Amino acid sequence: MDSIELVEVDKGFGGERVLHGLSLAVAQGERLVILGPSGCGKTTVLRLIAGFFPPDSGSVCLEGRLASRDGRVIVPPQQRHIGMVFQDLALWPHFSVTGNIAFGLKATGVPQAERQRRIDEVLALTGLQAYARRRPGELSGGQQQRVALARALALRPHILLMDEPLSSLDEALNRRLRAEIVKLQEQLGFTLVHVTHNQQEARDMATRVVTMRSGRIG
Repeated sequence: MDSIELVEVDKGFGGERVLHGLSLAVAQGERLVILGPSGCGKTTVLRLIAGFFPPDSGSVCLEGRLASRDGRVIVPPQQRHIGMVFQDLALWPHFSVTGNIAFGLKATGVPQAERQRRIDEVLALTGLQAYARRRPGELSGGQQQRVALARALALRPHILLMDEPLSSLDEALNRRLRAEIVKLQEQLGFTLVHVTHNQQEARDMATRVVTMRSGRIG
């Protein structure tokens, strides 16, 4: 069974077509990288998978379950077992590292004792124990990336979506973090869909690379 399946998906905004009959299948536990230039529709694909909006036509299935089809979201985002790391990271500047990680757990109703256990777990996984009480503005760019990753992993996602979160980092830090992400994925076994325009990043992170141009795969 595929972890993700998009079938003949069309999507447009404001009368402009962004995706054109796009079909894509991602196996469970796969590290898929979607490689393409800015504006080709990569982020739209991730947001369709996450359930932020439905396809205009076509379908999105997750783990064999119909999640969206023909203008309708059937499974809401909070029920999709998906974590997402955004390009701008979307960290709360007035929350500590712990507060940022806890936010999604509280929103999904995870009990306090379990929240703390998960927070401790992902702080250890991402090497952030010493920074738990710091706010994002007190962290380096690489540490902020780890906070965003830890926040997503705390939700125990079956699928992790990454929207070019490494693009603003220098090459040495980018290389180190992409190796860490691959190691975590191999350790935890989630399905990873990562989008980038960086060919070396794609080669280093993927078990499979697909290219995207003008709203189409291939």
